Amino acid sequence: MKLFLLFIILLLMSSCTMVQPWERERLADPIMILNSDPIEKGVRVHHLNHREGSTGATGAQSGGCGCG
Repeated sequence: MKLFLLFIILLLMSSCTMVQPWERERLADPIMILNSDPIEKGVRVHHLNHREGSTGATGAQSGGCGCG
């Protein structure tokens, strides 16, 4: 049990790292973007919300006027 607990602690500690300023260039690479076309996704979500008659749950902020 102690060996398993030690393994879990070491596993969790190995995932924490500091990113140096010269390494941030790699993280900003376009290949790291999950959504290749965010504008197109926004248009699709907008049309889906109006077609389904519901809005929200996308994590986006809005003015509260109900205009999507």
